[in-house]
Amino acid sequence: MNFSVIRARPEDAHTIARFNQLMAAETEDKQLDWDTIQPGVEAIIADPGLGFYLVALAEGEVAGCLAITYEWSDWRNGLFWWIQSVYVAKDRRGQGIFTAMYEAVKQEAAGQDNVCGIRLYVEVDNHTAQRTYFRLGMTETHYRLLEEEF
Repeated sequence: MNFSVIRARPEDAHTIARFNQLMAAETEDKQLDWDTIQPGVEAIIADPGLGFYLVALAEGEVAGCLAITYEWSDWRNGLFWWIQSVYVAKDRRGQGIFTAMYEAVKQEAAGQDNVCGIRLYVEVDNHTAQRTYFRLGMTETHYRLLEEEF
């Protein structure tokens, strides 16, 4: 399969937002509000200080996406790039799309003097995704993710 990985463009926002809705429903049985997710995607595309999206294009269509957001590490005097909002269209899975996006992230991060690593979080029961991440060289940390939403 021929596909390319590029930075998301404003015209990709609708598809990315829809993919985020599909991912949340599939992995967490959660329904994301369109009036929140659509402007949230548009905000990252418009403001590189928040992060950026990569999309995989197959036959001119967005077949997958992921977001990168930033976390400053004072311990390392550098940024961790967090991979978020990963989704590959169901009919495009198993074709190397996520691997290509991940390799693009690694290549771009390696070219930045201030990036000290790549992180992501994954649902505890999403064993398929975990196998993929381990196969690509990621390792599990000893941290637990805690949150309080507002």
